[in-house]
Amino acid sequence: MAETKPTAAKSASSVQPKKSSNIISWIAPFAGILLGYIIWRFVLGADSNFTNPDATGGFWPNHKGPKTGLSKMYEGGIVVPVLIGNFIIVVIFVIERLLTIMKAAGTGSNTEFVRTVQFHLANKEVDKALAACDKQKGSVGNVMKAGLKKYKEMITNTELETEQKVLNIQKEIEEATALELPMLEKNLVFLSTIASVATLLGLFGTVLGMIKSFSALGDEGGGDAARELSKGISEALFNTALGIGTSAVAIIMYNVFTTRIDGITYGIDESGFTLTQSFAANYK
Repeated sequence: MAETKPTAAKSASSVQPKKSSNIISWIAPFAGILLGYIIWRFVLGADSNFTNPDATGGFWPNHKGPKTGLSKMYEGGIVVPVLIGNFIIVVIFVIERLLTIMKAAGTGSNTEFVRTVQFHLANKEVDKALAACDKQKGSVGNVMKAGLKKYKEMITNTELETEQKVLNIQKEIEEATALELPMLEKNLVFLSTIASVATLLGLFGTVLGMIKSFSALGDEGGGDAARELSKGISEALFNTALGIGTSAVAIIMYNVFTTRIDGITYGIDESGFTLTQSFAANYK
């Protein structure tokens, strides 16, 4: 009769999917554009900011004679509120990602935390290692805690071989990691998209302003037309300035966040390596 070899028992994973809504990704773009229009129309375009305001008002009043530099931005055209909205969207997602990544980073140094867990595991004090995870929190702490629970379960398992136990611990860590990383990278696509689109929108608004200015030059002619052309070019360049500024902020913050995420990912990888190597060394 053929000898049967015990196979790895399928144990329930301690990792539970995180239920989190991403409603901000739906609200922020609409809220940003709406707020951008309100700022452009009622703050920059307030009647008091112009010597010859358009009393009829409406969606796009034809104010004349801006009194301040900011009110000149109003005359940059209808692309200006879109650019202001893009900047507000960038600010919203920068704050949202900053809070999320700060929470994911945990309460202390991830390097020191991994060393603490290594020390407890070397002394076979798994419960103290779990307590350190509860204190650390964050993504590295969550992944380490999930792995430690499986680690503790495998210690008392008498059916599996050491290699199979290590594989179970590794699988648990991979499942926990797969739940943590998407939370860190979520909504970064908005920053990367706006970083590209904002500059193009700024150039688009500038081109529209230049077309309008040169059309006025062709229709009027003379010295007055030259002044209007200079004025129109100045107004059109506000679009370029807003687009480039918004793009610069988005690119800088995107790189800052990806660097922080890479650091957390490295801590997660290090924690997984620590658990598997510790188990293989202590429970042969």
